[in-house]
Amino acid sequence: MAKPGKLRLGVNIDHVATVRNARGSAYPEPVRAALLAQEAGADGITAHLREDRRHISDADIAGLMAALSVPLNFEMAATAEMQAIALRHVPHAVCIVPEKREERTTEGGLEVAREENRLAHFIAPLREAGCRVSLFIAADQRQVAAAQRIGAQVVELHTGAYCDLHAEGRLAERDAELTRLREMAEYADSLGLEVHAGHGLTYDTVGPVAAFPEVLELNIGHFLIGEAIFRGLGPAIVEMRRLMEAARG
Repeated sequence: MAKPGKLRLGVNIDHVATVRNARGSAYPEPVRAALLAQEAGADGITAHLREDRRHISDADIAGLMAALSVPLNFEMAATAEMQAIALRHVPHAVCIVPEKREERTTEGGLEVAREENRLAHFIAPLREAGCRVSLFIAADQRQVAAAQRIGAQVVELHTGAYCDLHAEGRLAERDAELTRLREMAEYADSLGLEVHAGHGLTYDTVGPVAAFPEVLELNIGHFLIGEAIFRGLGPAIVEMRRLMEAARG
C-alpha cells in the first residue's frame, strides 16, 4: 500500500561543478547553488562524487555537509574509497549507483541481483553509521527484490529510458516503460522499501512519475541547471515543484 506523504524534490548540483571545472576556476560554486536551491524549496541536495572527480570534488562534499540545513544525498559507486568518504562525513543518505569512467552520465541501474553478497556487506557499515541507504536501479522486479533482501531502505528507480523514449517520440515504448516504472514502484512499496525516482526528468516528463503515489522523492539535476541559464535556479526549481504538486493532485 502506498505511504502517504509529501512528494520531495532533491536537486542535483553536479553540473554546476561541471561548468566550474570546464575552466578550472573557483566558480560557479556548487555550495552556493545548493544554498539557492534550498532557499527555493528543495527538500534535499544530491551530489555524485565520481571516482575520476569530473564534477563534484571532495571539498564540495565537505562544504555541503557544513553549509546545508536540508539533507545531503551522497551518490557514489560501491568502492572502498567512496565507502570511507561516506563514513567520514555520514551524510543523511547514500545512494549507490553504477559507475563507468567512459560514460557521460549514469547509463543504467545498479546490478543488485548478481552482486547481492558483495553489496550486502558494502552497505551494512553505512547503515550502522546512520546513513539511509538507497540503490539506484532499473524498473526490474529482480533488482527490486534483491535490494530489499540485502537491507537497502530505499530504491531510486531509473527514469532515463522513459525520458529518452519521450524525447525521441517513441510514444508506445515510452508508455510501456512508464507502466514498468509504475508497477515497480508499487512492488517496491509492497516490500516495505521507500521509493524514489530520477534521471533525465524535465518539465515535460515529470508529471506522470510525480503522480505515482508510491514515489516519495524525485531527484532532478541536469535539466534544472540547464533551465537556470534562462530563468534562474530559484524560478526553475519553483516551476518544477509546481508541476510535481499539480501532478500529485
